[in-house]
Amino acid sequence: MTLFFKKLICLSTLFAFTFSQTPAAYGQTDSIQNRKLNKVILYSGVTYGASILALSQIWYKDQGFTSFRFFNDNSEWNQVDKVGHFFSTYQFSRIADNVLQGAGLEEKKAAFWASVTGTGLLIPIELLDGFSPDFGFSYGDMIANAAGSAFFLGQDLLWNEQRIQPKFSFHRTSLAKVSPNLLGSNFQEELIKDYNGQTYWLSFDIHAFAKQSNFPKWLNLAVGYGAQDMVRGRDFQNQATGFDSYRQFYLGIDFDLSYIETDKKWLKTALFILDAFKLPAPTLSFGRNNQQFHLFYF
Repeated sequence: MTLFFKKLICLSTLFAFTFSQTPAAYGQTDSIQNRKLNKVILYSGVTYGASILALSQIWYKDQGFTSFRFFNDNSEWNQVDKVGHFFSTYQFSRIADNVLQGAGLEEKKAAFWASVTGTGLLIPIELLDGFSPDFGFSYGDMIANAAGSAFFLGQDLLWNEQRIQPKFSFHRTSLAKVSPNLLGSNFQEELIKDYNGQTYWLSFDIHAFAKQSNFPKWLNLAVGYGAQDMVRGRDFQNQATGFDSYRQFYLGIDFDLSYIETDKKWLKTALFILDAFKLPAPTLSFGRNNQQFHLFYF
């Protein structure tokens, strides 16, 4: 079973865990008075537990378990994977906050419990890795997980809104063919495993910062980070196979879809999901003493 399927199972538990960690689960249902929320908490808690049990059997059964150990992978993949953890828990928190507020939870409580959910969702996965002979508990992953959720909560406490949103974009690279076991053998696996094609962004809501009514609400400024020429995790491994990995930085425009007004629920949901991704747009890239303009980079 590939890493892609492992993460797919993890993602499938998102909405379950979102509700299983709300205040209602800790005896505060009287203040919420929301029957719908209580039902979802019950059903999602069962679903999440079943999903973790299934993951432990499907992914770890053949490998077995060993004594708990730590694994330092902080120097791998030029930290693109760590930025991916940051992005993931931020988005988990953003989704959880949206759902919890929709279920009737007060804004500040929703933001707090959503941030707890964002990090908490991945804790069992990290612990299972700690008992796996092929992996190990990565404290770097946990720090990145907590940072993503804290970034969401911090903005809510500071501004009562999200003015800087982490986003993701991806393009296929030729390097996957060099190392398909590590980088993926098809598009679905490459999307998760080929860090050369992944770019992570911070999209700045200029209108919210400047408070200028004449500045387009939907137009953001985005800075991005990625890395290139990686067929192995560590630099010396890449050099041994004839590749010299390097970091890549980006500066471009972005589009804030949250400002699009619509009464259609399906369209609101679609825009909410799409807003986690950086759409193709004019971009400048910087890396290894060169810069390049891209009319449509993604």
